[in-house]
Amino acid sequence: MIKTDIKLPIGYTKSDIRDALKNRIPLTDEEVREFEIARRTLNVNDKKDIHYDMTVAIGLSSDRERGLLNMRKKVRPHEQKELVFPVSKMSERPLVVGSGPAGLFAALGLAISGCRPIVIERGMAVKEREATVNRFNTFGILDPECNIQYGEGGAGTFSDGKLKYGSPDEYKRFILNEFIRAGADEDISYSVGAHVGTDKLKIIVEKIREKIISLGGEFRFSTRLDSLTIRDGKICGATVTQKDGVSYEIFTDKIILAIGHSARDTIRTLYNQGVKMSSRGFGVGMRIEHPREYINELIYGKDYPKELGAAAYHLVTHLSSGRSVYSFCMCPGGEVVAATGSVGSIVTNGMSEYSRSAENSNAAYLVSVTPDDFGSDHPLAGFDMQAKIEAKAFALTEEYKAPITRMEEFLKKETPKKLGGMTPSYKRGVEIVAPESYLPSFVTYSLREAMFDFDAWIPGMLYADSLMTGPETRTTSPVRIERDENFESSIPGLYPVGEGAGYAGGIISSARDGLVVAVSIANSSVE
Repeated sequence: MIKTDIKLPIGYTKSDIRDALKNRIPLTDEEVREFEIARRTLNVNDKKDIHYDMTVAIGLSSDRERGLLNMRKKVRPHEQKELVFPVSKMSERPLVVGSGPAGLFAALGLAISGCRPIVIERGMAVKEREATVNRFNTFGILDPECNIQYGEGGAGTFSDGKLKYGSPDEYKRFILNEFIRAGADEDISYSVGAHVGTDKLKIIVEKIREKIISLGGEFRFSTRLDSLTIRDGKICGATVTQKDGVSYEIFTDKIILAIGHSARDTIRTLYNQGVKMSSRGFGVGMRIEHPREYINELIYGKDYPKELGAAAYHLVTHLSSGRSVYSFCMCPGGEVVAATGSVGSIVTNGMSEYSRSAENSNAAYLVSVTPDDFGSDHPLAGFDMQAKIEAKAFALTEEYKAPITRMEEFLKKETPKKLGGMTPSYKRGVEIVAPESYLPSFVTYSLREAMFDFDAWIPGMLYADSLMTGPETRTTSPVRIERDENFESSIPGLYPVGEGAGYAGGIISSARDGLVVAVSIANSSVE
């Protein structure tokens, strides 16, 4: 196949694509009958000319493609390698710990290869998990084993479901196609900035689980990894405990560890068992809410085409101090959610449904934190820093309410007293608290400095009544579980994957990491 770049208006049709292709390169009507969109980006650089920049692939005869490839400035090859799964015969069923994106796709890859994986998940299946999350939001009753952090689908299930994947390879295409087969829109395979929405993600993860089971896999929910069984320096099993308190051992020589970035207790246990780890940086800050329509007009202009939907943005600046401040997990038309997984702590995150139709839009504004800020050389010191911030925020509020302030008062360093004209979306309720009361001083100082850079790039971002809800601390894992070129940890047979292990950040990169490792394991035991 070949591909070329075209420009299309908002609300384009298939006929518009064909016409643009024929204007771009010499093609007949018959030749442009079949094509596929490879990539689509919304271009909002000029508010008077908002359009899509699109790359389109066309399949032609070999001779015709060779001739067109001479037009090097306009046409280039389009190659798509298919992911091939091995036929494996393992002596023991592999164990996958965790059912977030990394765990689900590790299990799927193993199941397709005939390995019949066992998946354990400390939280519940997604429907029961949703009921538990709703109970917490309504009554403040936290289940430490099943919440926004723990349960089927991982932390990403209660998010905007953004699918950042850059240049797609065979692993990413497989993942995207599985999402589409499970109910996601087809445009996630080519649309830059595509999202699924938390409402659709709940259905999708359930369908992926059903596929894994149909291929011989097994799921055990409300089952937590307690310790590894190690003999002669190698993995030979694991002890797990069910929610009812019953413990037992699973015998296996291969464990894929996909526990997510918040399973601090599990990571501490692994560290004490000799699994090598190192500390790594992450981000700390707050969730910033603006009115959705206000952000739409800042990004698109006042008379924007309504079919564009809720607007997204991404901001980053590098301060003179050497720190970076950046927006993260922007949720257009979404809400700020109570994302704690631990009793006595406050954690925020963002979430949007597919429609992105909520009153406010929010994003995390984060300050880069490095191991030098942890106050200790211990590999797990980043967890201690996170926990300290989260506990301070909890102590300043009641019943898992979140500390909040207006942007104007924050920027002026005034004692916060009122909320102004916006309604907070955080369902557990809020209390007006100065961010300096729970965040490190370098974080609040850096955020204030960065705000003016952001307003220079998108004039109007310094909206006086914007709401700043915190803290946001669980941006990624502050720990990396070391692994070698075969993806094994310092204990052979243990394979750390995904965001919790420090090798990914987001749904697609986590899923890909789990899938890559699963295929590698299956290949190592091919019949």
